[in-house]
Amino acid sequence: MNLVMEPKLPTQGKLRIAVTYCRVSSKRQAEQGSGVESQATRCLEYAKYKGFDVVATFSDSKSGALTDRPGMQEMLAFLRKHRKDRPAVIIDDVSRWARSITAHWELRAALASAGGELFSPSIEFGEDPDSQLVENLLATVSQHQRQKIGEVAQHRSRARLLNGYYINPKPPVGYKWIKDPSGGGKIIVRNEPLASIVAAGLEGYASGRLQLKAEVKRFFEQHPEFPRNYRGEVSNQDVERILSRVTYAGYIECEARDVSLRKGQHEPLISFESYQKIQQRMKEGAYVPARKNLDADFPLRGFVTCGDCGQPLTACWSKGRNTVYPYYYCVTKGCESRSKSIRRDVIEGAFGELVQALQPSRAMFATLQAMFKDLWEHRRSWQQDRRKHLDGRLRELDRETDKLVTRLVEVESATAVAAIEQRIKAVDAEKIVLREKAAQITQPKRPFEQALRTALTFLASPYKLWVSDRFEHKQALLKLAFSERLQYVRNEGFRTAKTTLPFRVLGSSQACNVNMAEREGFEPSKSFWPLLP
Repeated sequence: MNLVMEPKLPTQGKLRIAVTYCRVSSKRQAEQGSGVESQATRCLEYAKYKGFDVVATFSDSKSGALTDRPGMQEMLAFLRKHRKDRPAVIIDDVSRWARSITAHWELRAALASAGGELFSPSIEFGEDPDSQLVENLLATVSQHQRQKIGEVAQHRSRARLLNGYYINPKPPVGYKWIKDPSGGGKIIVRNEPLASIVAAGLEGYASGRLQLKAEVKRFFEQHPEFPRNYRGEVSNQDVERILSRVTYAGYIECEARDVSLRKGQHEPLISFESYQKIQQRMKEGAYVPARKNLDADFPLRGFVTCGDCGQPLTACWSKGRNTVYPYYYCVTKGCESRSKSIRRDVIEGAFGELVQALQPSRAMFATLQAMFKDLWEHRRSWQQDRRKHLDGRLRELDRETDKLVTRLVEVESATAVAAIEQRIKAVDAEKIVLREKAAQITQPKRPFEQALRTALTFLASPYKLWVSDRFEHKQALLKLAFSERLQYVRNEGFRTAKTTLPFRVLGSSQACNVNMAEREGFEPSKSFWPLLP
């Protein structure tokens, strides 16, 4: 509500005091339009014609279907304060008073109770049946206009959704509104650098590099450009909303308006396949936790589990007589190893030996490099066959969709209809993923040596990450080298570790009498030196 004029009473009581009331439907109309000023000007002209002394002007930027408006309530309070003067209330039109027949008469009753009388240059208010009939008709017309405007707006919004346009007033983080170059309204486009930040966070969560939503939250908070709430932080709800939005995959869907999943008119930040991975990972737990107290002092805390109960070990510093000592221990009730500490140097030393055992020998690494080279060449020739396979699968899914639609028309059971619709939705999602995969099948843009530089460097010496001074390097090793948490049995050591695919391949090679490197003095094979940065 904007109080345009300060309330003031005339020094002489000859003229009847009056107030004006103006209303527009939204803050945007109040800030960008001239509706309030136009209404106020017309009301002032009418007051001059009637001989009223306007002492205050009240305004609102709320829907006419509401009765609880700030400007309206302030005006009623003013009228009650000056009830003895029987103030006149001037409005431009009945539609500015209310756009609901119920709201109209509720406010008329509140006005009468406050001692005011309603006037308008558009209608003569009166208590006789004919005047009330006209007032009722005008109030009904105002209500019908509001409902019709809402109906048209809903139809237009749904039509834009059906055409693949994002319609919410506030664009998603990472996008901004621009005028559609092809005409016909606005469209969302990438808003850098936020678009790249959001894409990196989404891809990190999809790949598992960011294990928990809390990690995604802290990743966003590392960038000062990322929007924050009034507390100066990225809320958990904002992270959940970003991870759940199919808009970032370049698609539009709105179940509330019966708009099924369809390709959007905006540029995606991630692939639809990554979006599906995110939705699946949101339903699952992470095997490498990411807590704020997970610091560099205990990099294995939460990742290594107790060999007796299978629950993650915690860690702390224990105060001795003259100093403090680091320990890992189990806190699970009923566990045989509960509160029985394990020295940090013992468990982390054993883990270091485990990581060193993952390092290949020079002969094994040379063999692995040759295997990758052969696989690289084979994959290039395999792309065309894969494209044919994907096209064939897409044709199968199209035929399945046709059968499901035909079946949907025939069945009458609500349960069967729901099941068929769910299957159609799943088939459509699979077709989207297949089309994306087919579009991604192209010839390599980079040579073999450049493409595999980082991967081969990591495989050549994963132990370097463990002995690094940077805590994030240690966390990266846990995620890249091991597919599950490690179990540690007190006084015995680690049980068999489940490693990721590259190290499982190296393990198979070791079983074929290929020697592992010595723990000291390991270096990659000479044939690999050109690949190192």
